[in-house]
Amino acid sequence: MRQLCALDISPVPWRNGGGLTRELLAWPSPQDWRCRLSVADIASDGPFSAFPGVVRHFVVLEGDGVVLGFAGREVEQRPGDAPRVFDGASAPGCRLLGGPVRDLNLMCRGGSGGLAAVLPGTPWQAPVGAQAGLFAQVPGRWRNGTEELTLPALGLLWFDTPPPGDWHFEPDAPATPEAPVGWWLHHIPEGITP
Repeated sequence: MRQLCALDISPVPWRNGGGLTRELLAWPSPQDWRCRLSVADIASDGPFSAFPGVVRHFVVLEGDGVVLGFAGREVEQRPGDAPRVFDGASAPGCRLLGGPVRDLNLMCRGGSGGLAAVLPGTPWQAPVGAQAGLFAQVPGRWRNGTEELTLPALGLLWFDTPPPGDWHFEPDAPATPEAPVGWWLHHIPEGITP
């Protein structure tokens, strides 16, 4: 199990210099990852870095949102929207809808993965064979049966071998429709059949 907070991690520039990122998870290693989770700060318009062979899952955490430009189309992404899943090689252009934004990225190279919005009071179970965790957008408590762990805002709880059972997240602040209180995360390594 790993537990950490994005705000405790020093930000580093993107590959292309267009923003700053805080790497929360790089499995199995930072040099040869198959699953990577990061929180990024975007302060100006510009393209994303290219990640060939990677599937990206992208959500906006804070700010007005962005417009992502793919070949022949543009899509808006705002806080509370469902995750945008796309080929990391596409390196879409990114235009801010207002001021700076903060976003969450789950990147998978091989295997599969996903993000699901936390719905307070609704249980979630890690898929069979998956690594899994919780990214808390607001402070609160993760529960699984009698087990309980406290997370700060922008905190990550991650299990390489998740405990079975119904997981819950109880936020310290009331939920609003515009901003999920957190995101359930999972990664199924290549070669694992759920």
